Amino acid sequence: MSSAPPVRRTDKLMSEEDAHRLLARGHCARVATVGADGAPYVTPLLYVWMDGEILMHNSAAPGHFRANVDAATRVCLVVDEPGEVFDYGRFECDVSIAHASVVVHGIIRIVDDRALKQKFCDALMAKYHCRDVGRPKGFYPRLDHITVYAVAPARITGKETKLPAVADQWPARDGTKTPDAVAPSPTRSQSASGSPEKA
Repeated sequence: MSSAPPVRRTDKLMSEEDAHRLLARGHCARVATVGADGAPYVTPLLYVWMDGEILMHNSAAPGHFRANVDAATRVCLVVDEPGEVFDYGRFECDVSIAHASVVVHGIIRIVDDRALKQKFCDALMAKYHCRDVGRPKGFYPRLDHITVYAVAPARITGKETKLPAVADQWPARDGTKTPDAVAPSPTRSQSASGSPEKA
């Protein structure tokens, strides 16, 4: 695994426990692989965080993702969770969004053990469906039609921007990062509403 550069925004780092919690509840993992020709490829996959690994699946039919996994087992994936957009300063660019994300670097492998594939499917159904509609539980007649992958994390980094309290948002508080900037005065070609007049 390549060595990572130092984290620039240490104030946004999540604790290991919070990163694991986000991995447990996240909706989609975007998995980056590299092909034999060196070209990157990103695939969005449903997944479960189980026993310290990220497990996901797709079709057993050969495709781009499987070809890349066969070519190189190092992968990187991200799970993110967007929040509310908020203003923090007096200029149009003084806007941010509350969000959290976890980046995982690791090694991917194909799961051949049927018991683990069964356990993965049970966990996947519990995470994404979790409704009892009267169908047989734990019966997956197409288990051999899917490929299950497991990513063993070598490095997990979580970052978040929390939604500030209303008292810490603009206009109650001006937190612009360019406090000395002065907005230009409206020109004569603009109407009273601030929008440009048509010629």
